[in-house]
Amino acid sequence: MSVMRVARVGAAAAVVALLAVAGCGTKADPEDPSDASPGQTPSQASPSRKPAPTAVRLPPPHAGFDYQIGGAYPPPRGVRIVSRDRTASPAPGLYNICYVNAFQAQPGAEKTWPADLLLRDDSGEVVIDQDWNEALLDIGTATKRARVATRINQWIDGCAAKGFDAVEPDNYDSYTRSDNLLSAQDAAAFMTLLSVHAHARHLAIGQKNTLELAGQRKRTGLDFAVTEECGQYDECDAYAKAFDNHVVDVEYTDGGLRKALAGYGDRLSIVRRDRDVSTPDDPGYVRRTD
Repeated sequence: MSVMRVARVGAAAAVVALLAVAGCGTKADPEDPSDASPGQTPSQASPSRKPAPTAVRLPPPHAGFDYQIGGAYPPPRGVRIVSRDRTASPAPGLYNICYVNAFQAQPGAEKTWPADLLLRDDSGEVVIDQDWNEALLDIGTATKRARVATRINQWIDGCAAKGFDAVEPDNYDSYTRSDNLLSAQDAAAFMTLLSVHAHARHLAIGQKNTLELAGQRKRTGLDFAVTEECGQYDECDAYAKAFDNHVVDVEYTDGGLRKALAGYGDRLSIVRRDRDVSTPDDPGYVRRTD
């Protein structure tokens, strides 16, 4: 079962994102087709191609939303958008987002990946996201990005075949947990590959958290945002501006829900869920919209 991520991006990241949206960033252009040559650092690697414009259907703005990546169940009344794990089936008649853990391996699943596609430190040890016990995938070169994307794109194909409308690749921000072995440019380059493929399958693709890269959304081909706790962390405004209000937000506290609704309840799709995103038969289940 896929596990949710809780964004912890601070005010400084929001400033970076707003500068990037305005075109004031100083990082290398991720559209540069060249890959890192010998002697270059991972931050100098770039995507191989720019996503071609493709007509896809975006989530309806300001619509009832439910975040069900912890387990599928009948959507409550008024829900028009549902996000579910790629192993689940879409909800009939609704806008369905397919969750895919794209930048890290689920606990135990690292054994199914080629050893050289797991990110390793200078000692040869696999780099682990300690919060979720997940191995980071190595997307530090164009060759490795292409190989990792081959598998993730098969999952995206599965989402399309099941009838999902969009895909939500998680852990876009895994480079921040890579001990500087990966860079923001590596992440953007890999996301570009996923965007090209998703659009070819007529799926919209959402940016999951990672506010600091919101300014690159058009370069990477991202269509909308899936945010965790943008109200709690005062990030909704930056996401709303970067994605023209095409934002679905899940809050995990009552305070976060109140803040999100107070500022953006008439613009964004917002729901309060429990942190385990459990199903209604679980004692810890929480779902609120007001």
